[in-house]
Parts: sequence; C-alpha cells; structure tokens
Amino acid sequence: MTDALKRLSEEGVAIWLDDLSRKRITSGNLAELIDQQHVVGVTTNPTIFQKAISQGDGYDQQLTDLAAREVTVEEAIRMITTADVRDAADILRPVFDATGGKDGRVSIEVDPRLAHNTRATLAEARQLAWLVDRPNTLIKIPATEAGLPAIAETIGTGISVNVTLIFSLDRYRKVMDAYLNGLEMAKERGLDLSKIHSVASFFVSRVDSEVDKRLNAIGTDEAKALRGKAAIANARLAYQAYEEVFSTDRWKTLEKAGANKQRPLWASTGVKDPAYPDTMYVTELVAPNTVNTMPEATLEAVEDHGEITGDTVTGTYEQARADLDAIERLGIPYDEVVKVLEDEGVDKFEGSWNDLLKSTEAELKRLAPSEG
Repeated sequence: MTDALKRLSEEGVAIWLDDLSRKRITSGNLAELIDQQHVVGVTTNPTIFQKAISQGDGYDQQLTDLAAREVTVEEAIRMITTADVRDAADILRPVFDATGGKDGRVSIEVDPRLAHNTRATLAEARQLAWLVDRPNTLIKIPATEAGLPAIAETIGTGISVNVTLIFSLDRYRKVMDAYLNGLEMAKERGLDLSKIHSVASFFVSRVDSEVDKRLNAIGTDEAKALRGKAAIANARLAYQAYEEVFSTDRWKTLEKAGANKQRPLWASTGVKDPAYPDTMYVTELVAPNTVNTMPEATLEAVEDHGEITGDTVTGTYEQARADLDAIERLGIPYDEVVKVLEDEGVDKFEGSWNDLLKSTEAELKRLAPSEG
C-alpha cells in the first residue's frame, strides 16, 4: 500500500488533526498519530470540546475539583480546555522544535460570543496565550470584520494566530493584510519576527453544501454539472491570492526581517455529500506550504485510498475562476453565499459554546460535593 500521508507531507502539506480530547491525550492515541500517520498539529473548536466533555468520564476528576471550588462555568471551561491544549502542545513539542516552530502547533479558540467585539477578542487572545503558556500554541480568532484589527494587534504583540472561519476571497486578502500589519507592528516594537507564526483557515466543504443546495433547486443539467466544484475552485483561488500577496515588496521587506509566511490552512475538509469521494478536499488541494486539518475519518480515508499525484492547485486558476463565474451566471451570487456561510459559521460556534456551557454546568452540578 502506498503511504499517501507520507507523500502528502512530502508535497509540502502539513497534516493536522481536527480533533482533541483528554482520552486522545491520555491513551497515547495522539502520540501514535504523530508517530505513525504524519500528524504534525492539532486544531480544536467549541464543537470539538463540547463533544469531548459530554462523552465519557475523562474529565470527572478535574470537574469534581472545580465543583468543590465553586468556580463559574466559564472558568471551568477555560481550565479544562487549556489543560488539554497544554498537554497536547507538550506531546507535539518535539515536532515544533524539529520544524523551527512551523508545525507542532495546537490551536485554541477565543470565546466565539466575542466574534464581533475587537477589544474583547484581543483581551481574550492575550489571556489564552498566558493561560496555556506554551510557545507552540496558536490562538484562533474568527475572520469577522471586528476580528481583523484584533488579529493584527495580537500578531503585533508577538502571539501566533490561527485565523478561522474564512470563506470569501476578499476577506482572505484582508486577513493576509491584517497579518502583515501585525508583523509591521511587531517589527516596530522590536519583537523577533521569526518567532511569530500564523495560518489562515479557509473553509472548504461548507461552500459546496451551500452552493450545491442552490444548484439542486435550479435543477437544470448545467446546474447539476457544477455540483461539487465551488469549494475546490474557491480554495484554489485563495492559494493564488496567497502566492500574489507573499511575493510583494511589502512582504519581502518583512521576510528579510525574519518573518514567516502565513500558510493557507484547508479547514472543514470532511466530505459532507456521500456522492463525492471522501478524500476530495485533500487530494484536490495539494500545494506547497499549506496545512490540511482533517477529522480522523478523513485522515484514515486518505491513508487507506487517497491518491496523491503531486501539486493539484498551481495552474488551475483559470478553470477555478470559470467554475465560480458559471455558478454566478446561474443566479447564485458569490458574495451572498460567503456572507451566509460566515454568519452561519459564527452562529454554529456560538451555539456549540452555549451547549458546552450547559453540559459543563450540568457536570459541575452532578459532581458538586453534597452538603455537610
């Protein structure tokens, strides 16, 4: 059997796992994935933590202690999630050291309820960096309009950032601009730019889910022929934008000062439509200096039957643009689709955060010491 994951790594794609739980840490599973399946990073989000905490008893001891101290549910969540991220960061530390800080990273997200509040997002990013206290942490900040200045300022203080929930090409360019602004601030403040890293999480499968739904409603042969094309086209054009921005004179000045490129990260790479190959959002998005964060099922599918044939992005831009234009001509406005997706993305993470609050509160009550 060909080692598809090894080949993927050799093509310049960093394989990150889109999942984390205490069981994965304590059972040795995460260490095994790093050792055997070329995993070099971990991403988390409120949905992942909500699932982890509500299943099994892996958190009971810590929750019992937190209940005895009568901490607020928000504090309990931060204690639990930062503990997991800290432990995962320690497991990944050898990768971090071996790659000069590029990989071996673990992401943790700011409270998604702050997505439209710049100052609170910045404050939370600093707090999380302090709480986790590991150099290989990435603080996840959503790419909302309010998030952009918070991203720049967080980078400007020397904190590495994973910019999340990017759907549109225009917003992605603004994200890269915020990163460069942040690096310029950091340089002005005399910080070591070589220590600052960032990825830009460009969401993939959700674009097809939204566009395909609209294509199905149109129902013509032309519409059906465009199903499953929007997400990959969108991501490929994002890579074109990345190549453009990181070849400008502005970038070259920062690079000379030691700065690292902000890598595109393909997120939401689990295929939602069973009609499509389950490895599609990996094999069709192979390009140098990218990250693909995969749920475990996708990781296993790629290992089992993924066909890695080299770079599948460079040189595809004309076709990608033609596909998006054809979808637009059918009356599906790109700007409207990406706005819907961003709004839904923020709402979903906020909903998961609220579910996390509820399930953690229930656990704290269940484990609270009885009177006397």
